[in-house]
Amino acid sequence: MTKGTIVLATKNTGKIREFRSLTKTLDVEILPLDVFDLPPIEETGSTFEENSLIKARTVAEAVGLATIADDSGLEVDALNGRPGIYSARYSGPDATDASNVAKLLAELHDVPMEHRTAAFRCVVTLFDPTAEQGPLVHQTTARAEGLIIDERRGQNGFGYDPVFFVSHLGKTFAELEGETKNRLSHRGKAVRLMITFMKHLFDAS
Repeated sequence: MTKGTIVLATKNTGKIREFRSLTKTLDVEILPLDVFDLPPIEETGSTFEENSLIKARTVAEAVGLATIADDSGLEVDALNGRPGIYSARYSGPDATDASNVAKLLAELHDVPMEHRTAAFRCVVTLFDPTAEQGPLVHQTTARAEGLIIDERRGQNGFGYDPVFFVSHLGKTFAELEGETKNRLSHRGKAVRLMITFMKHLFDAS
């Protein structure tokens, strides 16, 4: 793999902002998915790993460039791991962040706080169709632990961040500054692992 252009297989502005912040130490240009005229990608996998790979491979093979994709979501213990891979569309096909949070809080209405443990989980996939020895595939994964609270707090972040409470900080993800969230978040951890892998590839090239 050589330094150059990497496609980020998402149109989510929050994810794009976080990825660019985390990858600023690499000498690469990050292109978001909306630069390309591609049809929607069907996430037919049953795990974060499968969906992340589907997105990265589909985009990489379509545009002929190394592509990074992530699949991430919220796993709530009291809901047997839901919403999981359906986190982004938990409240239906026209889901919004607000409607997803509302459904989650409704389902947890009678659950006491001590049983509202949850984790954000993220899998990041790099798929490079230009590698000399054939397509290069590498995945990293990470988690962030917290609790789901009833009150939405904070203006930063997106998705379930306003109700995802980090006990040792006394704040939700949406109350954290960007650098702090990147250090603690599931996506930040997984991307940093991917960056470490990519740096080794660049040094070896």
